[in-house]
Amino acid sequence: MAQSFPSHPFLLSISDLAVRLDTNVETGLSSVNVAAAQLTYGPNKLTSEGGVTWYSILAKQISNAMILVLVLAMALAYGVSDYVEAGVISAVIVSNVLTGFYQEFRAEQNMDALRSLSSPSATVIRNGQADTIPAGEVVPGDIVLVKTGDTVPADLRLIDGMNLECDEKILTGEAIPVAKDAGFHTDDKDEVGTGVGDRLNMVYSSSTVTKGRGKGIVVYTGMHSEIGKIALSMLSKQRKKNRSMSMKHGTFQPVKGGALRIWDVLGKFLGLTTGTPLQIKLNKLAYTLFGFAILLAIIVFGVNKFHVSNEVAIYAISTGIAIIPESLIAVLTITMVVGMTQMRKRRVVVRQLSALEALGGLSNICSDKTGTLTQGQMVATKAWIPGVGIYSVNKSDDATNPTRGFVTLSAAPASKPDAEEMQEIKRQEMDQARSTAGLRLNIPNENEKKESLNDTEVQTDERLIPEINPALESFLLSSALCNLATVRQDADSGNWQAMGDPTEIALQVFAIRFGYGKKVLEVEHEWKQIAEYPFDSAVKRMSVIYQKGDGRPVIYTKGAVERVVDLCTSFGVGPHEKIMTDDLKNKVLEQMSFLADQGLRVLAIARKSTPEAYKQRVELPRDEVEKDLTLLGLAGLYDPPRLETKDAVKACTNAGIRVHMLTGDHPSTAIAIAKEVGIIPRDTGFLSAEEDASLVKTASEFDGLTDEQVDAMPILPLVIARCAPDTKTRMIAALHRRGCYCAMTGDGVNDAPSLQAADIGIAMGMGGSDVAKSASDIVLTDDNFASIVNAIEEGRRMFDNIQKFVLHLLASNVAEVILLIVGLGFQDSQGTSVFPLSPLQILWINMLTSSFPAFGLGCEKASGSIMRRPPHNAKKGVFTWQIIVDMIVYGIIMGTLTLLTFVVVIYGVGNGTSDLGIDCNKHKSDVCHVVFRARAAVFAELTWLILIAAWEFKNLRNSMFNLDPLRSAHDDVRFPFFGDIWENKFLFWAVIIGAVSVFPAVYIPGLNTSVFKHQGISWEWGLSFGAIIIFVLGVEAWKTIKRRTGWFSEHDAGSDTSSNPDRDLGLRQRFSSFSRTLTKVSENGFWADSLKVSTRKSGSSAPQVMEGDV
Repeated sequence: MAQSFPSHPFLLSISDLAVRLDTNVETGLSSVNVAAAQLTYGPNKLTSEGGVTWYSILAKQISNAMILVLVLAMALAYGVSDYVEAGVISAVIVSNVLTGFYQEFRAEQNMDALRSLSSPSATVIRNGQADTIPAGEVVPGDIVLVKTGDTVPADLRLIDGMNLECDEKILTGEAIPVAKDAGFHTDDKDEVGTGVGDRLNMVYSSSTVTKGRGKGIVVYTGMHSEIGKIALSMLSKQRKKNRSMSMKHGTFQPVKGGALRIWDVLGKFLGLTTGTPLQIKLNKLAYTLFGFAILLAIIVFGVNKFHVSNEVAIYAISTGIAIIPESLIAVLTITMVVGMTQMRKRRVVVRQLSALEALGGLSNICSDKTGTLTQGQMVATKAWIPGVGIYSVNKSDDATNPTRGFVTLSAAPASKPDAEEMQEIKRQEMDQARSTAGLRLNIPNENEKKESLNDTEVQTDERLIPEINPALESFLLSSALCNLATVRQDADSGNWQAMGDPTEIALQVFAIRFGYGKKVLEVEHEWKQIAEYPFDSAVKRMSVIYQKGDGRPVIYTKGAVERVVDLCTSFGVGPHEKIMTDDLKNKVLEQMSFLADQGLRVLAIARKSTPEAYKQRVELPRDEVEKDLTLLGLAGLYDPPRLETKDAVKACTNAGIRVHMLTGDHPSTAIAIAKEVGIIPRDTGFLSAEEDASLVKTASEFDGLTDEQVDAMPILPLVIARCAPDTKTRMIAALHRRGCYCAMTGDGVNDAPSLQAADIGIAMGMGGSDVAKSASDIVLTDDNFASIVNAIEEGRRMFDNIQKFVLHLLASNVAEVILLIVGLGFQDSQGTSVFPLSPLQILWINMLTSSFPAFGLGCEKASGSIMRRPPHNAKKGVFTWQIIVDMIVYGIIMGTLTLLTFVVVIYGVGNGTSDLGIDCNKHKSDVCHVVFRARAAVFAELTWLILIAAWEFKNLRNSMFNLDPLRSAHDDVRFPFFGDIWENKFLFWAVIIGAVSVFPAVYIPGLNTSVFKHQGISWEWGLSFGAIIIFVLGVEAWKTIKRRTGWFSEHDAGSDTSSNPDRDLGLRQRFSSFSRTLTKVSENGFWADSLKVSTRKSGSSAPQVMEGDV
């Protein structure tokens, strides 16, 4: 529907727009209005957007090497007039292309849908609450909040803004950011007189906020926006480097550029230059196998002295089909789609498919603290006012409700022993409260009433509010006005609602407790904001200029204590005011340490009057504003760790993953939280002095070291306090030099370089900027550290499952190739090789028998040990030596058993060469009945072996009869085989149905003799059943050898820990002795045996978990 107004929105007032769009500038749209607007206006997207085209995916499917082999086989079949075989191969080609097309097209659509959840996003006010939604869901009438780093989701008419500047070069071509003014007006009567770049009260879709913040009402979305009008010109593609055909770049440039362009087209068509690393690697494998298929055909022709008869051509077709795992790419695509879906359910949005493959190899995670490791819901629990004391907030159980809890005033500790004594008393009180929880004593009624009052005390009781003095009032004014948060009480429900940064919300709530909220000050006391200097991570502070009535403007500042104190020349207010000296500065820093040691984030609050010559609308340089300040006090904010963080960090330790906390907080605060969640041990006695000194560094200390000094450290810091964006990038580089595979979390604009530098960049979906999201590989929709651990577990599960189904598919191909190549020696009386398996039998096995169990393996649940082993080596990828050797070993076992079955039927029970008949590769005759029976026996046997192998490959090292020893020991299950195979119901029924499907394929008349070139059998079934037993024994023997010798245990160990000093300590963070034991067990592959030893030592059926000294 058209989005039209009587005049352009930049000429209309906000009230007119609000009425026309049926919205409220304070509370935004209601849910009902949003639903109606979405139906009316549609999604906020450009019609030319949208990723994939159906024809490109179809071309990709047709160009698949697997399909090309089948096309050649089909051409040969038609060439020798074997129309039944040719028709079946044609049907298989069409079916495979259509199935792959459908699966990949859905996968691409799902990826587009998931990307829309991560970037860009929009912060909107709906139903009075701020919410982050995908930009595509924004509708006209939405109230949108934008800040530095955001990508504007739609065309907005500004309601208000502060220092708002936008980069609009994508729209206007102007490189300089445009300063916006919500109060802009013009005398022009229509939009023609004022150009797009001059409409200063408009903010345009796809522009980037480079400075400040703003609030606006959405007026145009999608193709109706200014960027939508020029969408076609925006979609032109950039040509890659060195693709120019101009001779001005050199005489041979046309040849070079033309060759590179041809390679680009050919590589993209063949899937060799586009896609994830795993997809490219599998495509290379496919074309390698295609080459082997041609080589095998040449071998077949060579054995027959290049007398290419129809029979020889058919045999060549069989060998070509046998080496190609036709369903590999389809199974991989489905597994990727399932993995993305599972990630989404676990609150992780995957922006790059390559991240799915890389997550399982992570060895280090560099995480922010606030909102990721902690809840991000801060409460201002302490306020130190010079000369007055410490105001403490008690029993506050709601971060946004200023009426919960009560405030007390006490003297500030004079020394560190006093502070430690106060902390110990508080700790004892808390312990006593916990130990007596639930006990009710016979308390007299009067005392019981007092106790009840204490438990439900709220701020509304006037006697609970300490007296307001000038020092406290100044502190509250600065806390409330140098603040962008909004805290309001809903008139209908009575609930308190907050919007803004958690730090500022905490300060705002603290001020409201005393009746000094920002809205009250601005509305009732006539405080008016004149200027704002937003928080900058480089200087770690924020300042505003406010004026009350006609009075002299005042500058209010808050920020990191060290950064603010250095700018202060005085200390205290009124009778407590003093000149700032080194002794007083040390006293301030000492009080900061007392608060930080309690795990509080400490901010300094300051103010000063503006210079005498200051005039409004004359912007003062920041360094002029933020100097000669008066320190008003310190605010201590408590951000409790998330309940699940400690367990998540513990899970990382068990998994051999080191967690580093990079935070902007004070070192004491960072250390307290790091110890609480288990990133660093409380007792460091087991570490050397050098290791202990390396655990915690400030950014200035870390950045002051040269790369050589950093590399010489025994371990990289687990905590970096007062961290700057550049420090994060340097930390990533240091980890890479140690051979680590690392992830970095980030949410701000300045975090983009470190997110791109990390192997996996992780952006915050709730509080992150669009710049950070666009630079990331995955996005956490709940900003929770535990979600990173969930993503790692899912990544490891996917990696393991891909290895399993790749092994399953390729092992059967090896068996078929062995069978057919050796089968060249089975020549009839005319010298024609008689194939043990016909082409259509091979297609049946590869397409139907193997593909469904392979997909079942792709859906396997994570094993109980998946997060109790070190990460795999990300550089080696899926094709480890274990997979390669297993593929050969299992292929040889299957190929040998089926070959022996063919030999027994022909040469053991039959009469040898005479029973090979004549022309038995093309049709059935009386002399071919032994060959047809032998083929049926081989077909049934190989089918069942492949199906049984799917159960065996559920774990590459553990016995099929005890696939998960850890879980079996924990659940005290003596024979878990049936439970293990039933757990994956899709795989179970794929095996059962596949096994049963052999009988109709063998016995249905016409289908058996004309299509599959075999016939019904009787006693030969015994050979197939016997082969299953031998195969299982062979696989179990090989697994036992691997476990006993530790061969290929690098799959579990990930990489040589001796070359990674960080990795070794990562398993020494002392969460539990059990985790260390399990990690060591995993490295050597001795799961079952170690569990038996553990059980014997403990005298129980389950391993004993002993908590260490965390």
